[in-house]
Amino acid sequence: MKWKLGERVETRDAYGEALLALGRRRQDIVVLDSDLQRSNKTYAFGQAHPERFFDLGIAEADMVCTAAGMAATGFTVFATSFAMFIPGRAYDQIRLQLGYARENVKIVGVSAGLTQGPDGATHQSLDDVALTRLLPDLTVLVPADATEAYQAVITAAEIEGPVYLRLGRYPTPVLFGEDYRFAIGAMPLMRQGGDVTIFATGIMTALALDTAELLASEGLEATVLNVPTIKPLERGTVAEAARDRRLAVTMEEHWISGGLGSAVAEVLSGAASMPPLLRIGIDDQFGQSATADELLKHYGLTPAQMAASILKKLDPALGHR
Repeated sequence: MKWKLGERVETRDAYGEALLALGRRRQDIVVLDSDLQRSNKTYAFGQAHPERFFDLGIAEADMVCTAAGMAATGFTVFATSFAMFIPGRAYDQIRLQLGYARENVKIVGVSAGLTQGPDGATHQSLDDVALTRLLPDLTVLVPADATEAYQAVITAAEIEGPVYLRLGRYPTPVLFGEDYRFAIGAMPLMRQGGDVTIFATGIMTALALDTAELLASEGLEATVLNVPTIKPLERGTVAEAARDRRLAVTMEEHWISGGLGSAVAEVLSGAASMPPLLRIGIDDQFGQSATADELLKHYGLTPAQMAASILKKLDPALGHR
């Protein structure tokens, strides 16, 4: 892989690179798109393998049905659209034709989350993880950087059954080198600290590390765990990482209901010796039109704001420094 540590890369770019690699290795790989092939980074695969690429237009439900049919004949299918439209527009088809039927389709939601930016609330997917996490036997992956995204795509192709893969157009720092090995369920330890445990996913992992640096300047040491696999969530790892800490924190570019925060809350509610939980994300609001960085600040998702929220949770007086 060609990315350098610290370089800012969009995870959707890694998707395009991984599809090309898969297409060269495996003749069973088929890619479907929804009139967004340049934005979704599927265009290069289509140029290289036109016999295995199909642009079905603005028709996500039809695309999922087509993908299910192709998978039933033995193909491994990547069905791609903006995350706002898949799973959203095609939820019933995903639920029945992919989930219930356990077809070997990889649903790829691109330009995900709040940082879709100026397109506004109609294009900002803040519920896609929640929708897919509900479905039995559907794997949900949210990579933190380009390296992890590339490997997650390769791994998704090896899983037999439906997968949801969430990718963004917000450039994030490359956190992992060429020696990194992605594994379903693994939670890479990004930083060790004994006071607070932060569970972060997607673009929030890099921001969590910056938040931990700010907390350290206040004398508070944080463990940061990257959580690329939202489902199946490694419940034992979550409980052990949170146990005997002063506070557990989740960070996600998603509604705090239904996503990573809810998944972690479900684990901690049934375990012993668990600390309070602070869920950081978008709280019961739609998005709006602004730049990605402006939106992160508006919703309190910058490192300085998140550090202040954590300090306030631990001691209300500290959050007002």
